[in-house]
Amino acid sequence: MEDLWTVAVAVFQLWIFVVVFFITLPAMFGLSLGVTSVYIQILVKLLEWATIRIQRGREEQPSVPAPLPNGIIERAEGSMEEEMEQLRRSRSLEGGEFALSDALYFCKKGLESIVDDQVTQRFSSEELASWNLLTRTNQNFRYISLRLTIFWGIGVFVRYCVLFPLRITLAIIGLSWLVIGTTLVGFLPENSVKYWLSEVVHLTCYRICARALSATIRYHNKENRPQKGGICVANHTTPIDVVILANDGCYAMVGQIHGGLMGVIQRSMVRSCPHVWFERSEMKDRHAVTSRLRAHVAAKTKLPILIFPEGTCINNTSVMMFKKGSFEIGGTIHPVAIKYDPRLGDAFWNSSKYNMVSYLLRTMTSWAIVVNVWYLPPMTIQDGEDAVQFANRVKSAVACRGGLLDLAWDGSLKRGKVKDAYKEEQQKMYSRVIVRQNSISRST
Repeated sequence: MEDLWTVAVAVFQLWIFVVVFFITLPAMFGLSLGVTSVYIQILVKLLEWATIRIQRGREEQPSVPAPLPNGIIERAEGSMEEEMEQLRRSRSLEGGEFALSDALYFCKKGLESIVDDQVTQRFSSEELASWNLLTRTNQNFRYISLRLTIFWGIGVFVRYCVLFPLRITLAIIGLSWLVIGTTLVGFLPENSVKYWLSEVVHLTCYRICARALSATIRYHNKENRPQKGGICVANHTTPIDVVILANDGCYAMVGQIHGGLMGVIQRSMVRSCPHVWFERSEMKDRHAVTSRLRAHVAAKTKLPILIFPEGTCINNTSVMMFKKGSFEIGGTIHPVAIKYDPRLGDAFWNSSKYNMVSYLLRTMTSWAIVVNVWYLPPMTIQDGEDAVQFANRVKSAVACRGGLLDLAWDGSLKRGKVKDAYKEEQQKMYSRVIVRQNSISRST
């Protein structure tokens, strides 16, 4: 029994030595030993082989049905007004009057939305073209290859018995350092030394947490990184977006006050850094939130504010409506586009399906998190431009740079019903078609 205990202690000491000296310390200084890069390259080669083997297996087994392509509805390009005017011209409708046949157009659009809704599909994980040896993203990938199944079994052992304990250890170290470090820095008087130490603590903590996800992050156009006194806005896929961005610079976070472990972390963080936390009742008062954020931006020495204007997580394929509140504050907007590689792990958080603990467990048992971050040039509101127009312009720039779909829908549709304003907008567009054709018919 004593020999077994001695072996266990020796293994534990070796484990802590490897974690601290080969992972944690290099991470704290922003260094990498290159192990993760080699690991990612091996995974990519393995997944390429798996894809080829699946394709070959499908040819060898004709009874296996081919997977359906993504997007079974072929949608016409153009706005509703353009489509309606084209249909009415093709039917030679004169006078621009209402025609009962117009209802068929709306029936068609309604059925398309029921079969393949452009909005709700953004709140579920994107379908992969092939199996990534993690989740079976398509039932057609079952039992095609014995060797593939063996590799999947080996992968389960590696992910759950090797990587998962390692990642849990790193996450505990990172979060403990965040709480202890920010609490100690919080006792210092307000001066430049305190702010410098606070940034050091935050950076080292987030870098350790990124190692806990086996994150490989590629930053592009670093000359456009957000500056103090500005506002950083980014598309939102997952709560770990904060960890991804904070690996390359410190930000002042904005969010609601929580209880439990999250509340402990928030209270320790705000001791050393001017994060902006709101009570639930205060969050409902948009003017109170705006005034606090405007006061933060006015102090040009404070860290840039990090805001996700979509207000909810979208599945890494699209960018949805940016709320205008972030663009009413004033100051310089620093847009950032974030795009995850879905092959090695699904970073999207489907909050309606998984709670935070389940999501983190799924993330920590994936192969890795690979992400590209693009810093866009700073943007300011133009003359004659309101907050909504400014938000849409920034959203379009983020979507274009990240290779994401630019959707005008509100992310609150994830949990709420369609607002009456959206229905009225469709009615107004249809009435404009009628009025425009009436004016054309009178002039002729």
